[in-house]
Amino acid sequence: MRLTVLPTADLGRDGIRGLRALLDAAFPADADGTGGFDDASFDHALGGVHVLAGPVQDPVGHAAVVGRRLLHDGVALRTGYVEAVAVRPGLQGGGLGGLLMAEVDRIVRGGYRLGALGAAARAARLYRRLGWEPWRGPLAALTPDGIVDTPDERGSVHVLPVDAPLDPTRALVCDWRDGELW
Repeated sequence: MRLTVLPTADLGRDGIRGLRALLDAAFPADADGTGGFDDASFDHALGGVHVLAGPVQDPVGHAAVVGRRLLHDGVALRTGYVEAVAVRPGLQGGGLGGLLMAEVDRIVRGGYRLGALGAAARAARLYRRLGWEPWRGPLAALTPDGIVDTPDERGSVHVLPVDAPLDPTRALVCDWRDGELW
């Protein structure tokens, strides 16, 4: 399947709507209305580059790479943070996620010191198979109240080292944002 890489600015209004429809379909809310792909999560996926499978206005697969700064051992690392990896229901499990992530790998390795993502349990095996490593050390977030530990994220944050020396005994600290921090 042909993949297209575009910055958010080139998606256009119809592309943004098509992307939101894909993400809502791929991450449905639970029966009680919880979960799903909320507005803050959608906002996290914008502002970087998008890897799309299918037509821009009606994609069947997507992954975004957005720039973030992660702090590690006193160094602010230029990080390609992966957001909103999704495949349309009915096409999941057929290898499209791997194709999307291969292009993400190229983008991260070509422009960042580190790749990182927060993985849902059902997707973690795919990321590990593609060379992403679960972060074994402490996790924290730089918040308006200072650096706050985020131990609940342990095991879900994965990294793709590019050229940054990493010491897993030291904390990996994400920058502040609304919604889910990782």
